[in-house]
Amino acid sequence: MSVKQVEMVLAPREPHYVGDGFRVHNFIPSGYGLTMQRMDPFIFLDYASKFHFTPSPSKAKGVGVHPHRGFETVTIAYQGSVAHHDSGGGGGVISKGDVQWMTAASGVLHKEYHSEEFSKTGGDFQMVQLWVNLPAKDKMSTPKYQAISNAQIPKIKVPNNGGEVEVIAGNYEGHTGAATTFSPIHMLNAKLNKEGEASFIFPPNFNTGLLVIEGSVMVNGIEAVPLDHFALFANAGEIFTVKATEDSIVLILSGDPLNEPIASHGPFVMNTRQEIMQAFEDYEQGKFGVLED
Repeated sequence: MSVKQVEMVLAPREPHYVGDGFRVHNFIPSGYGLTMQRMDPFIFLDYASKFHFTPSPSKAKGVGVHPHRGFETVTIAYQGSVAHHDSGGGGGVISKGDVQWMTAASGVLHKEYHSEEFSKTGGDFQMVQLWVNLPAKDKMSTPKYQAISNAQIPKIKVPNNGGEVEVIAGNYEGHTGAATTFSPIHMLNAKLNKEGEASFIFPPNFNTGLLVIEGSVMVNGIEAVPLDHFALFANAGEIFTVKATEDSIVLILSGDPLNEPIASHGPFVMNTRQEIMQAFEDYEQGKFGVLED
């Protein structure tokens, strides 16, 4: 079994705000050449690095009602809490360790805000939001919502008291993740103690990367990846190791590329420009349901 090598390590870009509640660094798609196609089926990654929000009891900060079609949004909470509501009836509050997985598919309206409790108290806020592309055959399927509490996520111990690996989706060492997916993907949180080391095995063709949420790590014993940096792996080799140089949390992503045309505009990701135009038309005609702002 050959080693999967790091192709490049990307520093976080200057942060910007999405709405007034999400201060994020964008990694996918980015000016580094990390395109939607390069990390397909992970076509978007915004990282809200740890940031302290002051209390806002009179008005929850966040993003108002907006549409999506053709993909899934995945929000992983590391600090703070966020409330989600969508026109398909999905919604709830996720806090530290939880995940919300919304399948927009044929189309939904949704909104995301700091939770009422977090708005009252303020505090550190840290999240990752991913867009996972849907295969063409599933893009117009029925929307759905998966609320995944941390208690539902399998946790596999790392040898020598090295920490644990949480399996959000896919599998790790024979343990299947909590989320259901439309194509083969792996989404893992490696929570490693200092000097803890875990190995990961994915097919050579899978698009693979990792994001250091806390601490810092060494990959394959040679590549240093600091806090808030993203490492992209080459599409060759199968196995790599991650060793924590201090207590660390690492989000690991690997997926089988769909290798289908990607047509993207704003909140819609389809396969053709014509389908994008149809999405705008359907949205304007109210076919995405109703959701109060």
